[in-house]
Amino acid sequence: MAVGWIVEEDCRAQLLERFPPRYARTVAHHVTRHVEGSTESPLPPRIGNARVVGRSDDGQGCEALVVALDGSTTRTDGGTWHITWSLAEGRSAREANDVIARLGWESLDGGPLRLAPAAW
Repeated sequence: MAVGWIVEEDCRAQLLERFPPRYARTVAHHVTRHVEGSTESPLPPRIGNARVVGRSDDGQGCEALVVALDGSTTRTDGGTWHITWSLAEGRSAREANDVIARLGWESLDGGPLRLAPAAW
């Protein structure tokens, strides 16, 4: 079970319009805090200031939007906060971590992001 924040539906729709997915499978669903959660895991706090600040794409089927939570893009594990945006067949959402680490990301002002604490 993963714990983090779900992109609120109206915000997701606006972002999908602004950043049409490049690959066949649209994810555009959440920002993961950690994946070792259980049904007893507490939900994370509500984020006061979340923004889309960048994009990474390996050109081979993995696209992600980089997110700043309360001004920081750096996760507690040293990775980068992001939303896996779209994937080609055969690619997995977890690969977005490696793509961002390997290729970095281009800055952009994607605007505010509304997130709701959740587990899935």
